[in-house]
Amino acid sequence: MTDPLSDMLTRVRNALLVKQESVVIPYSTLKFEVAKILEQEGYIKGFSKDRQEQRDMLVLDLKYYNGESVIRGIETVSKPGQRIYKKAQEFPLVLGGLGTLVVSTPQGVMTTWEARKRNIGGEVLVKIW
Repeated sequence: MTDPLSDMLTRVRNALLVKQESVVIPYSTLKFEVAKILEQEGYIKGFSKDRQEQRDMLVLDLKYYNGESVIRGIETVSKPGQRIYKKAQEFPLVLGGLGTLVVSTPQGVMTTWEARKRNIGGEVLVKIW
């Protein structure tokens, strides 16, 4: 697998299409941090780290409202073949500020709002709306 983060987002999109309650993803620290932000921003109910078949797995509990997914869209911005780095002032808005961008900075993984507040740039990882 060349891009584990894209694999995570694809698993989430596929689970949302068939309206599953949760999705199981191979664990990594980056995926854990992205899941933490998804929960903080209200896109998922919660998440946990489980041990299944000799491997650590990340279980995301998906969130629905009136039968529709809270996540309308989720996609990878920075890819292994083309990394996207931005300064704090250059972060674009998602849906005029209604969506969320997740960035990896020297101070950890955070949303662009937090990165702007701290005035630090980084690699733009995920766009969610």
